[in-house]
Amino acid sequence: MAATSAPGTPAWLGAWNDRTALSLLLEHGPLGRVRIAELGEMSKPTASLVVTRLEKAGLIRVDGEATGGQGRPSVTYAARADRVLGVAIDIDAKRMRACLVDALRTDHEIVEIALPAHASERNAVAEVRAAIEAACAPSGADPASVRIVCLGVQGYLDTLDDDHLFTETLPGWPRIGVRKLIEDELGLAVQIDNDVNLAAIAERAFGAAASASNFALLWLGNGLGAALDLNGAIHRGSFGGAGEIGFLPAPQALTGVDGRPVSDLQDVMGGKALVRLAREHGMRGRTLPDILDALATSPARTAILDELAYRVAFGVIPLLAVVDPELVVLGGPTCRAGGDELAELVSKKIRGSSRWSPAVAASTVTGNPILAGARELLVTEVRNELLESVARITA
Repeated sequence: MAATSAPGTPAWLGAWNDRTALSLLLEHGPLGRVRIAELGEMSKPTASLVVTRLEKAGLIRVDGEATGGQGRPSVTYAARADRVLGVAIDIDAKRMRACLVDALRTDHEIVEIALPAHASERNAVAEVRAAIEAACAPSGADPASVRIVCLGVQGYLDTLDDDHLFTETLPGWPRIGVRKLIEDELGLAVQIDNDVNLAAIAERAFGAAASASNFALLWLGNGLGAALDLNGAIHRGSFGGAGEIGFLPAPQALTGVDGRPVSDLQDVMGGKALVRLAREHGMRGRTLPDILDALATSPARTAILDELAYRVAFGVIPLLAVVDPELVVLGGPTCRAGGDELAELVSKKIRGSSRWSPAVAASTVTGNPILAGARELLVTEVRNELLESVARITA
């Protein structure tokens, strides 16, 4: 907290108590004055003064009444989560998915926005503005209350090189300085992160990796990527490109049965590769979603997953050799379609072809993992912003 008075003075103690009470309301939900005093280890008169200040500043509101025990029901108070908001955005070449984020972790509706097909029609600032307005609309929130956005992109942002954006899925967006451009034009803070990194944050928060000391997340869909969580922190690398394993050269042993040459792991495990693999096994379908929909009931499912597991093991082993994680989580549309069956096959392939033997599990995050991870980041940010506003209260 940015202190406006010396520690130990009445003004400083008042600001400390204000922040403590607001933190308790964010953590526990609605509370009465007596309970705030108990949890905050302050006297009841002090708690009453704190509540009065916070309510006058518009940071809390009357929520209802708490019953129980003798005497009159006591009034309960709740934090005003609408004062500071964030927006989580998952964006690719064709569409954006966005949702509002507040300090109380309210479950806000996810909205989807189609994007123009041609680069000449794309505009980074306009698209982020549209995502903010669309995310606010279902709840009637004021877009002006949005202070920060987090964008999950298929690529990465090199913050040491003038915010150099490395991605193939945002045509028309500037490659240099895009974060500052959006911040300056919209007057808010912007975080841009790799989509798989955000999915790993969700996996750590409430997925298959919740109890792991460290883990690697392998993401398979149209694209291919990995994220590394080392002791609870995402390892992004010196320039932001950690986990871009799709560019790793592929062993020639992984050439498809049609003899098609492969140059990197993207050619081996990406969306086009799986479509070719499925068609080699007699499945019909031109796109990855077509194949994944049909895979559940296809007679070729076991054979396809066995070959895919062989390829995935090749992609995972370099990660094991470098960071030796205790757990490998398989995520993304392709791995979700393979589920526990694919995870078990990958585990067997790794054990049979290398000296490593990590646990391998399918992702258990439901919904959109990228938005879920961005939401986890933003909850912390909007809470901090809300708590910082306590320092600006005047008695």
